[in-house]
Amino acid sequence: MSKDLLFFAGKKALSIIREEGLKPGRVQVVTGAAGGPKWLVLYGLNRLLFTRFFAGRSDPLHLIGSSIGAWQFAAASVRDPGAAFDRLKEAYIHQRYETKPTPAEVSRESERVLAGYIGDDEIRQVLAHPFFRPAFVTARCARAALASETPLRQIPALGLAAAGNAVSRASLRLFFQRVLFQHPAADGFWNGLNGFSDRRVTLSQENFRAAVMASGSIPLVMSGVSDIPGAPSGVYRDGGIIDYHMNLPFPCDPDRIVLFPHYIPRIVPGWFDKKITWRKPVPAWLDNVLLAAPSPDFVAGLPYGKISDRNDFKLLHRRDEERFRYWETVAGQSRLLADDFEQAVASGDIRDRVRPFDFFNAA
Repeated sequence: MSKDLLFFAGKKALSIIREEGLKPGRVQVVTGAAGGPKWLVLYGLNRLLFTRFFAGRSDPLHLIGSSIGAWQFAAASVRDPGAAFDRLKEAYIHQRYETKPTPAEVSRESERVLAGYIGDDEIRQVLAHPFFRPAFVTARCARAALASETPLRQIPALGLAAAGNAVSRASLRLFFQRVLFQHPAADGFWNGLNGFSDRRVTLSQENFRAAVMASGSIPLVMSGVSDIPGAPSGVYRDGGIIDYHMNLPFPCDPDRIVLFPHYIPRIVPGWFDKKITWRKPVPAWLDNVLLAAPSPDFVAGLPYGKISDRNDFKLLHRRDEERFRYWETVAGQSRLLADDFEQAVASGDIRDRVRPFDFFNAA
């Protein structure tokens, strides 16, 4: 079988996996990155994880994601996650925009996608789940200009935030506050996060949809979300602004693993870091992390030689049926990643395939 997945691990995770392979009970946290349509390449792998790999579990499994990572973990935490992932895939792929949409129009279409896979009953299932503990990352605007929906105000404010971030990620706290919407049974698990004036809000039937929407509300692309029940007042935007690829001080037990299904073998800490080549993840925060990502050969075999991304709306503008087929192909091929993961774990081959993080980007 071809090796469609790459595996990278921090020091502690590497030691555990090389000694005993990967056991579901060793995983304490699963994390998910922002990235919009890129998630489709993980559809098959995440569907496998939440329908079979973690089946029969009894101890809590904490799921933390920003943006589309949060949307996926909402699907993962319902009674029938396989069906929820299928509904999410279908609703997400079939977004349609006749002309360049306004942020309000993209938000309305996103609300349609959300309603297409998570209803009131599914929200109740998530909140009552016996062991999945999802948490959704959002970024609360700390400046009036960032909260504005007027581009002439929002764009300069984002520029200032980006300039400050180029000097130091810590400067982002002047512009945004991380607000984590967490499962009611999280029991203080995420209290160890720091650095961005963190606030934690308990997920409820009343704020669940708004929290998921806020976590994926990309500045200038979508409208911000305000007046979220139970949360501090203000306008909330995409959690990926602060936590794009989820490089966090995970409060993981020393002998447990943080599993990170990812669409690229690289970790970009924040949204503004995408073009900052010198910005690296914090090495100590990778110690317990196992990252699984598609190999370059797998990606090269996809249509256009790449995974799906937001630029496809421009690349295939007014060619929606072609985009639908392309994205369906990416999602379909993602099952090969699931097959490779399952084989690597079942055979123990993952022990030989896993490589240290410093192979590619931990400095």
